[in-house]
Amino acid sequence: MTRTLRAGLIGLGAMGRNHARVLQSLPDIEFVGAVDPLDPPQPRALRVEVLSGIRELVERGTDLCVVATPTHTHEAIALELAEVGIATLVEKPVAHDEKAAQRMVDAFDAAGVVGCVGHIERYNPALQDMRRRLARNELGEVFQVVTRRQGPFPARIADAGVILDLATHDIDLTAWVTGSPYRSVSARVAHRSGRIHEDLVSTVGELADGTVVTHLVNWLSPLKERVTTVTGEYGCFVADTLTADLTFFQNGSESTEWERVAVFRGVSEGNVTRFAIPKPEPLVTELSNFADAVRGEPADVVTMADGLCTVQVAEALRSSAMTGRTTEVIR
Repeated sequence: MTRTLRAGLIGLGAMGRNHARVLQSLPDIEFVGAVDPLDPPQPRALRVEVLSGIRELVERGTDLCVVATPTHTHEAIALELAEVGIATLVEKPVAHDEKAAQRMVDAFDAAGVVGCVGHIERYNPALQDMRRRLARNELGEVFQVVTRRQGPFPARIADAGVILDLATHDIDLTAWVTGSPYRSVSARVAHRSGRIHEDLVSTVGELADGTVVTHLVNWLSPLKERVTTVTGEYGCFVADTLTADLTFFQNGSESTEWERVAVFRGVSEGNVTRFAIPKPEPLVTELSNFADAVRGEPADVVTMADGLCTVQVAEALRSSAMTGRTTEVIR
């Protein structure tokens, strides 16, 4: 019989409200209430019981907690939860800088408490299927990963630029789908919206296995795009995480007889296949795995150590943008 877990939530912004909805829908989860340390909302509108603080969460026998507050608050809240022994999932990025992330990793390790990070893209059906296919060598040798993540500025963001808020998605998913960490990065940024934080970053990097990566991330485009393309020996996979579609563009073996086309076509054109895959909601998959990890069952989670690695790469991007030089990523 599956043990029922008592779940709490800290932070009732846009992402926090999504967590509240899913936590209340999961089987074998009892949602005990939420805390918003910044601006408590009207509980009636949210259908969530808003508690006075973390102490009240503890008093209610909370087994696990999700932290969905602004990034600069993650460390203090997570350290308090680790101290009282509550398993915690912190929304990405795990912390505002590498030192804070390391302190969080150390605290949860010392307490022997489950600590996870909410890198939601890992649970997108298109990327999960892509990773399985790459592991089966369906693309052969991988040459390049290209991501595009752009769209209008989200009003919810006040304490971070696109590197920490958006590019951390691409950093984490790239290392995860390829199974290779970053070796070096080079980045350029722009500030066009009048904020102190960057609103555009263009990145070129190299993974430890030699794969070349390119990330284009901005808050300046009316076009909303979330695309990951992996090119390899046998063709390329294209994952659209807005629609959770995965498409395979295969290198062809048929010669092009039309001479005018053959002149400029390099790799020959092959079949194009859009895979039919199950599409569960990523947040449901993420929180279900978190609950399994808390119960001590096999689970696919993003550890705080994983989150630390992503913050290290993000800091390397910022360093490169400031110096104009390629930055080595320390592992």
